[in-house]
Amino acid sequence: MKLNIKNETGRLKSVVLGQPNSMGGIPALEESYDAKSYYSIQNNIYPKEEFIINEMNAFEAVLKKYDVEVLRPNIIEDYNQVFARDVAFVIDDKMIISNVIADRADEQGAYRNIFEKVEWRKIINLPETAHIEGGDVIVWDDFLFIGTCFSEDYRSYKTARTNEYAIEILKEYFPKKRIIDLELKKNDKIPYEGILHLDCTFNPIGKDKCIIYKDGFVDESDYRLIIDIFGEENCFHVKAEEMFEMFPNIFSISPEVVVSDKTFTRMNNHLRNEWGMTVEEIPYREISKMGGLLRCSTMPLVRD
Repeated sequence: MKLNIKNETGRLKSVVLGQPNSMGGIPALEESYDAKSYYSIQNNIYPKEEFIINEMNAFEAVLKKYDVEVLRPNIIEDYNQVFARDVAFVIDDKMIISNVIADRADEQGAYRNIFEKVEWRKIINLPETAHIEGGDVIVWDDFLFIGTCFSEDYRSYKTARTNEYAIEILKEYFPKKRIIDLELKKNDKIPYEGILHLDCTFNPIGKDKCIIYKDGFVDESDYRLIIDIFGEENCFHVKAEEMFEMFPNIFSISPEVVVSDKTFTRMNNHLRNEWGMTVEEIPYREISKMGGLLRCSTMPLVRD
């Protein structure tokens, strides 16, 4: 397989979609590793496996409608494998194997059949102390946006997934990219007050547009930098409640086609009526209760 990911929206050819089967029971509150899951467990609304299977099947059907090759990881019994984005990610023609948090370390073995399709010279294994997950990495042509946490309390946050060391290593591997680190607010228990990954607060779509939540960034200057790059008129601004519902985390099949949750009425109408995009709407409410949405569920491998 010849990997090719130059940006977030090129015509999708091949993608890994997470695995909803055999998720196991509802985690204990202390076992949650993101604020949205913590909230869902605490409020007794954590999703049932049958609903997650239905939602991911709907997503797969849309992908196949557009002739996308859909790969799936092997099933690990009683293990949550929904969010493929964080296990590994592709930049240009290289696959970077993430150093995920310990709670998810077993997931990567289930992707061995997929990793074996990639030429070994194109796979990058990071040093053990370089922490990064795919949800924090957004490829946008010459830009590489990376969400991170510079706090001295970094190690105390379960939701701090990408550190400065990993960013420095990516600079060495991709010296021609303009790498922009964006510090995200972190909170392990209150989803309104923290951002798990960059794609939960910022996501490029189309050819020159983006979805953005201003208050996800520690420094307003980071938000302003993105606005300067894309242009105010090309940014759809998400409200706090919409961020909580995961509005930014939709998924692009091409510059003209996105997959979105069918309940995101305000944004979906804007994408259709103002920006002329095709919006494929599917139900994805249950999966959102675990701290991720459509982009989180995918690992794109090849785009035109």
